[in-house]
Amino acid sequence: MTKIDRKTDVLIVVDFQNDFITGSLAVPGAESLAPAINKYIEKFRKVVVSRDRHKKGHPSFTDQGGTWPDHCVDGTYGMEIHSGIEFPDTSAVALIDKGWDEEAYSAFEGTNLANMLKEMGAKRLFVCGLATDYCVKATALDAVEKFGGEVFLLGDAIRAVNINPEDGTKAVTEMANKGIKLVTLNLSRQSAWPIERSELENLVE
Repeated sequence: MTKIDRKTDVLIVVDFQNDFITGSLAVPGAESLAPAINKYIEKFRKVVVSRDRHKKGHPSFTDQGGTWPDHCVDGTYGMEIHSGIEFPDTSAVALIDKGWDEEAYSAFEGTNLANMLKEMGAKRLFVCGLATDYCVKATALDAVEKFGGEVFLLGDAIRAVNINPEDGTKAVTEMANKGIKLVTLNLSRQSAWPIERSELENLVE
């Protein structure tokens, strides 16, 4: 069993922003994750929140020849963290913005996250948010290389885009193959978790 250490464990909430929930790049079922993410935030004292933050006319946008519709443009409602997420006064919350000039899936890419985690005294990183097959996967895999400590994926607090039906499952398998541990607070079938419950380790205090 994995017990949370509030001094050295850090939670990272990846890109839980309006455009990925109800906006131009909405992930199916994403809004329903808010209660689970809030439960995790309550249990951790150190929290990092990543945001996609793009300038207007970003090269990743389709009208500029990129892959994605306009999303998370600086100063817009779509860029903001979803209002369903609550940050108690007892948590130390740090904000990381990524993707201003170039497309960046990982919260480590083009940011000072690795140094920030060192300054926070982090030994283990717990990852949740959006989307399993894109920014969550990229952040977790980068953490294995750039963070150095143990990395955990919170199975009841992630959702996949699933452009192809198996993308989420493949992403989870890829992360597991890199040594990322799969844990959860809630083994409810409502979590839409692509791995059998027997493969999850329950996260307890």
